[in-house]
Amino acid sequence: MTRRLRIKWAPGEAVDARLAMPPRPHGVGVLLAHGAGAGQHHPFMEHLRRGLSGAGYPTMTFDYSYTDAGRRAPDRMPKLMAVHRAAAERMATYVARVVVAGKSMGGRVGSHLVGDELWPAAGLVYYGYPLAPLGKTETRPVDHLQRISVPQLFFAGSRDRLSPLAALAPLMTSLRAASLHNIEDGDHSFKVPKRTGRTHEEVLDELVAVTVAWLAQPS
Repeated sequence: MTRRLRIKWAPGEAVDARLAMPPRPHGVGVLLAHGAGAGQHHPFMEHLRRGLSGAGYPTMTFDYSYTDAGRRAPDRMPKLMAVHRAAAERMATYVARVVVAGKSMGGRVGSHLVGDELWPAAGLVYYGYPLAPLGKTETRPVDHLQRISVPQLFFAGSRDRLSPLAALAPLMTSLRAASLHNIEDGDHSFKVPKRTGRTHEEVLDELVAVTVAWLAQPS
């Protein structure tokens, strides 16, 4: 069952959200944030929300303020963080523990919420953490990731220029309880060439399956 919600994040300000609550939910839920270029209704987001909730994990998606207002350019980090924090607090009213997850920018904002503001997440999942800004080779500072003590799961495609494996692999060694799952031939959206014989839906199913197995591990 998927419910529509409005999440208040500032006086007179609210954003749209969707909560998929399974009939027999686990005690841990997933807050899934979208990337910079597409909102919560993108097929990627809906596939993951449906798959995770189908496995028994309550899953909430939400739109950042700029997306909710129909704008294309992302807000600055303080506003993104304010919306993300409000969504996390709302999710915490439905489940005992919240895993903060996100696609690209959404994962990065969630990581700052936990690493910089110490929001009490049970874990974090990154579907393509954007280490390198678009069009640049220098990686972003990641000191905040090293302040996170709960488990972190990173997904990266081997063809992803924003989340290059060459930079991610050494990062894993500096983080506590971090793991990396590589999608062979995947790009930043986890799309793979036709020569692989795999459909995009099959790759998304892999993301769901690996996430579900990770969520089921004892914390």
